[in-house]
Amino acid sequence: MKYLVLPGRILYASIFLISAPGHFTARTISYAAAKGVPFAPLAVPVSGIIAFLGALSILLGYKARLGAWLIIIFLVPVTIMIHNFWAIADPVQAQVQQINFMKNLSMLGAALMITHMGSGPLSLDSRKRRDSSSRA
Repeated sequence: MKYLVLPGRILYASIFLISAPGHFTARTISYAAAKGVPFAPLAVPVSGIIAFLGALSILLGYKARLGAWLIIIFLVPVTIMIHNFWAIADPVQAQVQQINFMKNLSMLGAALMITHMGSGPLSLDSRKRRDSSSRA
């Protein structure tokens, strides 16, 4: 069972790693600005860096609890500001945003679990703990 945690971390981190470069495009910045994100030309790239660092931390299992907090810091404002389905009049677009909102809630739940449980076995954090306990 310990071998399931590593692919879980890889799959979880992949969405953030793949989408992070898009936070540096004019298209994403202008979309966020249209959704009311303040200081979008600064906020969107910074959010991409936060998501990338959090995902990399979780992927490697290095300070994964901190990485999960970075993902939470990224997801909370994005979920509320970008996927605000309750403020959209078009029913099709509202449904699309509601699906994305719920997806983000599930990712928030996983990040909260990582903040509590850590990166699990087969991680740099686990290796560091083993190394320090063998020296004692």
